[in-house]
Amino acid sequence: MKVVLLLCGLALAAAHPTWEEFKAIHERKYVDAEEENYRRSVFDHNLQLVKDHNAKHERGEVTFTLAMNKFGDLTNEEFNAMMNTYKSGQRGGAHAKEFDLDVDAPKAATVDWRTSGAVTGVKDQGQCGSCWSFSATGSLEAQHFFSTGNLISLSEQQLVDCANGIYYNQGCNGGWVDMAFEYIYDYGSQTEASYPYYAVDMSCRYNSNSVAATLRNYVDIPQGSESSLLSASASVGPISVAIDASNYSFQLYYSVYYESSCSST
Repeated sequence: MKVVLLLCGLALAAAHPTWEEFKAIHERKYVDAEEENYRRSVFDHNLQLVKDHNAKHERGEVTFTLAMNKFGDLTNEEFNAMMNTYKSGQRGGAHAKEFDLDVDAPKAATVDWRTSGAVTGVKDQGQCGSCWSFSATGSLEAQHFFSTGNLISLSEQQLVDCANGIYYNQGCNGGWVDMAFEYIYDYGSQTEASYPYYAVDMSCRYNSNSVAATLRNYVDIPQGSESSLLSASASVGPISVAIDASNYSFQLYYSVYYESSCSST
């Protein structure tokens, strides 16, 4: 029993660190006392949100828990400005096709492409609004695996640096998955090893000799069609998606995440 209580205590400490513990864990240093005092007030506010939410979890009112993480000293507005920069207006580039739903195809109850070896490990976009590039490479990595049998991590930084201009993406300030695919159609995707990720906008250093994956076309799933998404997830493979991550509960989530108030757009 003592061991169990100790483990529970450690879990609680990780979810609810003190201010000094938070600064040490995440190596926070602020420019002056005024900035630190402000960040401390944001931290205290977020910590109370975590405690209140986890109390609801203990009462069975919500299905997931929260914890203080590296975003704990950011307001929700700052978090969204930094991380939630996917641009939803641009769909259907020059080489896009529309997904054709086969209503007679068998429906899989579950699908986990990790068990097939088609998914690379978890990546971290850092403090850069490049979610669109990770979404694009993730699905392309799987399709490359299906075609070659080799799972290769592809370069998000190449898209951040190079898929701008006529592709309309804005690097760490956001972009469109479709336009990332348009760039890859034209130039191909280098490996992560040849073009590593730095989470900042840099000059384009494209090297055609390091291209590891290409595409001939891509398919857009009809917006709002969950049946098409279900079918494509089972029959095509991992899908490039964007989700509403604007709620504070996503900023501070800890366990398996589900937010019933998440937007559907």
